[in-house]
Amino acid sequence: GVPSISKNSIDKLDVVITRIRKIRIEKGISQQELANIANFSQSFLANVESGKKKPSLLTILRIAEALNVNPREFFSESPTENTKEEIKSQIINLLEKI
Repeated sequence: GVPSISKNSIDKLDVVITRIRKIRIEKGISQQELANIANFSQSFLANVESGKKKPSLLTILRIAEALNVNPREFFSESPTENTKEEIKSQIINLLEKI
């Protein structure tokens, strides 16, 4: 038969989907823009981001390439180095205003 997918695997996929959307929004890219770059329809990307469609590994890799990020960033809930650098920069900017 078909192997069942564990709840843990589904939760990890939810993390990936959430991170894709978060990174897209942080970069100021619309669903339509990302869909165009990755060569998807906007409705397909909307279904991936809403969890209605489960993205394949190829889809995840195409989205990562379109967002210009390492696909590893989708699988981690911890802040990326880039985000740490942005936070550091914001703190320095705030300190300079004091």
